[in-house]
Amino acid sequence: MKVKQAELKVGAYKTGDFPGWDYPEISFLGRSNVGKSSLINKLIGRKNFARTSSTPGKTRGLFFYLINYRLCFVDLPGYGYAKVSKKEKERWAPIIEEYLISRSNLFGCVHLIDCRHQPTEDDRLMSNWMRAHSVPRVTVATKADKLSRSAMLRQLKTIRSSLELFDEETLIGFSAKSGYGRDELWQAILTLLPPVK
Repeated sequence: MKVKQAELKVGAYKTGDFPGWDYPEISFLGRSNVGKSSLINKLIGRKNFARTSSTPGKTRGLFFYLINYRLCFVDLPGYGYAKVSKKEKERWAPIIEEYLISRSNLFGCVHLIDCRHQPTEDDRLMSNWMRAHSVPRVTVATKADKLSRSAMLRQLKTIRSSLELFDEETLIGFSAKSGYGRDELWQAILTLLPPVK
């Protein structure tokens, strides 16, 4: 997909901040430092568009990015970072859960897993939670440029097995550095969206 327009429209720190619009939304979630912002930047073709940080756990709100006046990417706070205080986690959790369960224009999630490691317990919990709540998702193994092709293929099998993904559930290798997997991921995202009227 060619991106001609992209802008940050809303930073939501409580449920009342969620925008009241009808754009279909795709959310991005994963562990802190898994590369969510870098992936979003690569998808839309902008280097420093989504907020990246060298400090994991820095994304503390839900950021709504309008794309081509057609859909919205929603960058959720990363999970599983030990240095984030328990109080802070308790503040985020209900907002994220409310968004994922109740947001009527959420059409799916992109769940990011670091391809260099086994999925963590937090990754498995999130994957199982989305399945239990019937949230459509695409699973993405990030940082694919860090592995050889054969090692990447092995890791994809490991990730699929660990998360107990069904054969029909999409799992894509992706590199924000090289662009590997970009077109495939865009295709998967577009299949989650409602038909254009």
